Amino acid sequence: MSTLREPLTRFEGPAVAIDRDNIDTDQIIPARFLKTTSRAGLGAHLFADWRAGADGAPRPGFILNTPPGAGARVLVAGWNFGCGSSREHAPWALADFGFRAVVAASFADIFKQNALKNGLLPIALPAATHRALLARVLASPGVPVAVDLARQVVTLPGGDEAPFDVDPFSRECLLAGVDEIGWVLSRADAISRFEADQVGRSRPRSQN
Repeated sequence: MSTLREPLTRFEGPAVAIDRDNIDTDQIIPARFLKTTSRAGLGAHLFADWRAGADGAPRPGFILNTPPGAGARVLVAGWNFGCGSSREHAPWALADFGFRAVVAASFADIFKQNALKNGLLPIALPAATHRALLARVLASPGVPVAVDLARQVVTLPGGDEAPFDVDPFSRECLLAGVDEIGWVLSRADAISRFEADQVGRSRPRSQN
């Protein structure tokens, strides 16, 4: 599997919102879709039980079934996003649908780590800033939101900037477009030099 992916530096894209707290991974990608080990195609099943009724017919009122939702790049949700099981398919499905970032008031720890490892940026904003953004996106689905990972700021509709925290190593990998294995491979020359140096140090010196 290739460790390269599109670098995440700065982007601006349409945002949509799901005004719910405690959105768990079984709601993000139901368990019946976990048989695959491929990331491709999982976006079609993102929020499957919310997007369609029991008869399979799409629910026209659900945001991902609307034109703004179809092209969205930023998802805004409530508290404790990604709770539940540790399935890595959840960030896979979000990324395959087209989302590059999820903005929430807080994230479940395992989901947050899985997202960072798979090129999806989880952004936790302070409560007041988060409420303002959520209200704005709910009122105007598809409104553009800019994310600048290099500067670690989100530009809200209206132009205000909100800083966010991100793990430094994860940030480095996202900016470079590599996962952890790719980061190690990118330092193959330095690793080889270090190993050669260690071998040289370990050789016994000749006795005169």
